[in-house]
Amino acid sequence: MSHQSDLIATDIDAYLAEHERKDLLRFLTCGSVDDGKSTLIGRLLHDSKMIYEDTLASLEADSTTQGSAGDQVDLALLTDGLKAEREQGITIDVAYRYFSTAKRKFIIADTPGHEQYTRNMVTGASTCQLAIILVDARHGVITQTKRHSFIANLLGIRNVAVAINKMDLVEWSQKRFEEIREEYLEFAKRLDLTDPVFLPMSALLGDNVVDTSKNLAWYDGPTMMEHLETVDVEAGIDIDVFRLPVQMVTRPDLDFRGFAGTIASGVVRPGDRVVSLPSGVSSSVARIVTMDGDLDIAGPGRAVTLTLRDEIDVSRGDVLVGPGSEPLRAHDIDAMLVWMTDESLKPGRQYLLQNATGLSNATVTMIHHRVDVNTLEQHLSSQLDLNDIASVQVRSDRELLFDTYAHNRVTGAFILVDRLSNATVAAGMITGVGSSWDRAPEDGLQAQASEIAAAERAVRFGQKPCTVLLTGLTAAGKSTIATALERELFDRGKVAVRLDGENIRMGISRDLGFTAGDRSENLRRAAEIARLLNNQGVIAIGAFVAPDAEVRGRVRDLVGDDRYLEVFVDTPIETCRRRDTSGLYDRADAGEVLDFPGVDYTYDRDETYDLRLDASHTTVEDSVAAIIDALASRGMLRG
Repeated sequence: MSHQSDLIATDIDAYLAEHERKDLLRFLTCGSVDDGKSTLIGRLLHDSKMIYEDTLASLEADSTTQGSAGDQVDLALLTDGLKAEREQGITIDVAYRYFSTAKRKFIIADTPGHEQYTRNMVTGASTCQLAIILVDARHGVITQTKRHSFIANLLGIRNVAVAINKMDLVEWSQKRFEEIREEYLEFAKRLDLTDPVFLPMSALLGDNVVDTSKNLAWYDGPTMMEHLETVDVEAGIDIDVFRLPVQMVTRPDLDFRGFAGTIASGVVRPGDRVVSLPSGVSSSVARIVTMDGDLDIAGPGRAVTLTLRDEIDVSRGDVLVGPGSEPLRAHDIDAMLVWMTDESLKPGRQYLLQNATGLSNATVTMIHHRVDVNTLEQHLSSQLDLNDIASVQVRSDRELLFDTYAHNRVTGAFILVDRLSNATVAAGMITGVGSSWDRAPEDGLQAQASEIAAAERAVRFGQKPCTVLLTGLTAAGKSTIATALERELFDRGKVAVRLDGENIRMGISRDLGFTAGDRSENLRRAAEIARLLNNQGVIAIGAFVAPDAEVRGRVRDLVGDDRYLEVFVDTPIETCRRRDTSGLYDRADAGEVLDFPGVDYTYDRDETYDLRLDASHTTVEDSVAAIIDALASRGMLRG
């Protein structure tokens, strides 16, 4: 329903134009059972004159038989539409209400308070920008308060209004209000909430909901309606990183080919360069077409059709992005998952994964931990049951294009669908690229110990096993130095094996690409081989770009700091470009190769290395000598 306006009677066109220009706020109400969620919504609609007369008459009649507000109209019945809800006085399903004021339009989602209806709350909160969390002033912050705050935070809702309700039952006590406020703020330190707003009120009596309350004279903040009309929910919208998942390619005639979709983030103008992923081919925007005519600019949430100046291949499921701001790409993702069906989730079963870029086959490969939403504690679990929330790893047969959910709620979200029933079984929020570093071995496997002791191998080979990792930009000289080091050790009678990055990719990592996740997995596999070689008394020499400092640190942890030597071949990029005979830098400059360290991907110059070499000034022989000296000083070489 729209707000009361004289324009409706005098100039309907002007009224509709005024109504169309208002911005839209989607918010939900949540909290424990009987905290007053439905009553609050009813009061908002009633006191702002948003209820039709026949509806109000029906509420008055129902209040005498099904109400719980004494002699007053039970406004909770306005949203408790199911018969079971009215009989029990609780909310089960998500109820939506639409209304507007002179300043803003609203969509309200009234979500359940019961724990067994967590999935319903997740559904209602998934598109909301603000959460109203009700707290009974008599009971304060309880388990359900924490649960719903966690879920709202999990779903990316950063704007939270804590409505401390039923202040009439604690004699409008300012002291009680401050106690609850401090208790909630202490809990909220563990969540990523943007300065929660606290509002004392009585939804049943209408105090501080739409009108200022005389009973709360000590409170000088806004009423609930004033807060809803003025809260800035666009502050966190990303207007810098452009994302347009293509939902349809339109070709009404031979002269028009457009790519339709809803802008997930960023803004676009005619003339802007865009890149089509996964192909990586670029073009520029010719027109921004809508039903109301062409636009000069379009931003997040706007449904548009873009035409491009070049005839490039763009299909449904592709993503148009701004150059230099490509999303993450991986087959394996880490995500927070809300399980929404009675049949338990067990890792290994196949589902359909639907995200902004299309449909793929997927499997939950690992449950990292289940979250107790009542205490926020993490527990190991081998399966998920209805309403469970867990950190999981998911593998897709199609490479996914995505952002983390924290950065983009559209491209960072997905659902899992049962392949047989076609029912949605889970909602997921992507937290990052999946990794096998933390994946536990399958149950029943046991490490097999060798009968040859490490000391015996050290005497036989005259060396202590270790791993030497040479890292740096492409064409820095890593492989050249690694090859010469292998020869020097062999000539000294040592036993060493060189693990070159290209050789690894041509064999055991031929299934991997060059995304951050794939680079991490490639290095993990090489590190596992190096550890096995070290366990057999052999020196392993690795030559990898390894641009991520965190991943290099994980190699150190896996191999063991006492038998690991990281060598940073810190050759200036100008020298690397001059030495590059493969043309990779030129291809990266042209946009033909994406995520290339030194061009459009950062090499982390984290000073955790053990030895630094500059191959533009240091000869190969001197570089090898420096590594030999470092190994000898650590007691890894004898003679």
